Amino acid sequence: MRTTNALRRTATALLTTTAIALAPTALAAPDHAGAGASWRGAWAASPQAPTAPFAPNWSQQGFDNHTVRQTVRVTASGTRARIELSNRYGTTPLRVTGATVARTDKGGAVRAGSVRTLRFDGRPSTTIPVGGTLLSDGAPFPVKAFESLTVTLYLAGRTGPATFHHIAGATSYRADGDHRADVDGSAFKETGTSWYFLSGVEVTGGRDTARRDGIVAFGDSITDGVGSATDADNRYPDELAERLAAAGSPRAVLNHGIAGNQVVNDTTWAGEKALTRFREDVLNERGVRTVILLEGINDIGGSTVDSPVPPTPDVSVTELIKGHRTLIRQAHAKGLKVIGATLTPVKGSFYDTPANEAKREAFNTWVRTSGAYDAVVDLDHAVADPTDPDRILPAYDSGDGLHPNDAGYRAMAGALDLNQL
Repeated sequence: MRTTNALRRTATALLTTTAIALAPTALAAPDHAGAGASWRGAWAASPQAPTAPFAPNWSQQGFDNHTVRQTVRVTASGTRARIELSNRYGTTPLRVTGATVARTDKGGAVRAGSVRTLRFDGRPSTTIPVGGTLLSDGAPFPVKAFESLTVTLYLAGRTGPATFHHIAGATSYRADGDHRADVDGSAFKETGTSWYFLSGVEVTGGRDTARRDGIVAFGDSITDGVGSATDADNRYPDELAERLAAAGSPRAVLNHGIAGNQVVNDTTWAGEKALTRFREDVLNERGVRTVILLEGINDIGGSTVDSPVPPTPDVSVTELIKGHRTLIRQAHAKGLKVIGATLTPVKGSFYDTPANEAKREAFNTWVRTSGAYDAVVDLDHAVADPTDPDRILPAYDSGDGLHPNDAGYRAMAGALDLNQL
């Protein structure tokens, strides 16, 4: 499905005003049950404007008397939890009638006895203004790293187009009416693979309360996990978090990838450009010390690929490097360490042209040799076929020549030097 003309006009207007609008409308609800607590990110997903470039989803029509149940896996422990909801790309104020958090069971079910009502400034319901982001109050809900949580939202009225994250790599569930407190999943007749309104889970409490060593993986579809198995949590940031824990150095790893995203160009279907969204998606994260930058292949190939979405303007290697230098400066100004990643192979994919390959190689040479980053991880070499280095190793290829499979994402996570993190 192509984006409608009306949505394109709305998205374009939002793109030009977001830098001004977001800051004053972002809200942080008081934590009535834990004021002064030191919160840190445990899970995240970057918000996107409503779109359906490849397959139908619920974002463009939104919700009306629906309950939406969504499952996420956290990578940090705590004794209290709260959620972040985003109406960044909404066209009307978002009324959330009620929300719960619970421990995940099978399918759309949750574990009996685990359902907790979430409150917002002490109330069970809340309204999030257009462009706004809201944190719930902290709930007494102990969680462990790598535990799956289910967040359920009841939306009694018409929401209009929904801010969402397109490629979740996880199953979400929808039911008619109010089923926020249901334990079994029988009412949830519809499923999808996107997250709606939910953009973060934070934790506090426990022995790790004071830690400020979280990691943000920032990028496009290869960070987002396209090509990995659904509901398996095998994206490379997931694999990195597991590797750190196995090495005795557990760290929260937050995934801020958006499939199709670009550094230099805005799109209506793959999020605002990295140069715009980096502030909201990365610099505002709590408890983070390091960011891994893996992005640029869509800038290189976006003007040449034949796909259901419109081509984007050509981006030179010089422009791409300038964009990365800007992100590095912004991260350093916030006190973050920056790890630069080389772009992975594209031979045999829809981006495979001599011109695109020359750009990829030139950019990767700059990543390896410029000294612009605090450290470098060579993900290109990590997944390349030694006998044909411009191609992903067949054992690591999801089948499209561009996106790794589960084994490929595991190899990417294994290439990172844990000491550099």
